[in-house]
Amino acid sequence: MGDDSTKFSKLTPGTTAGDTAYLDIETNWDRQITVIGIHHEVRGTVQLVRPHITREGLLSALEGIGRIVTYGGATFDLPCIHRALGVDLKLRYMHLDLQYPCRKKNLKGGLKRVEVLLGIHRDSEGMTGLDALRLWQEYEAGSQEALEALLRYNRDDIENLPIIERKVAAHTP
Repeated sequence: MGDDSTKFSKLTPGTTAGDTAYLDIETNWDRQITVIGIHHEVRGTVQLVRPHITREGLLSALEGIGRIVTYGGATFDLPCIHRALGVDLKLRYMHLDLQYPCRKKNLKGGLKRVEVLLGIHRDSEGMTGLDALRLWQEYEAGSQEALEALLRYNRDDIENLPIIERKVAAHTP
């Protein structure tokens, strides 16, 4: 997908920041969704965890939302959700994939790399997507601590997205 996903980088008339949800998913080795994290700056954070990830639960968490912001979501998160739940979020909501405006401002790399470039801290410092896969495996083997670490990692992802959005809007290369 090209730069079409940046068309909503500015809020459209009638849309406020309160209408925005920041979304990120985690998956297992088979690319099945294990966590859907949704952060709203007013309502807080909701995390749906497998096996309790449903179409109804997702749409309920997104009720009243007009815009979804992701990082890499145009090519990963949203297609995975569409495939797993039959919900095409790109048709239901305006979507901003921050990866594209970041690239335009020479902030290249994955989400964690961009956070470092912008000086953004996370509680799950040093963890990667591979760690998320491993943590889910450990949780399935019975480790509640692994699930807590995975949810903290996902929460860092979604709670840092609005910070990235604001910093990128103000960033001059």
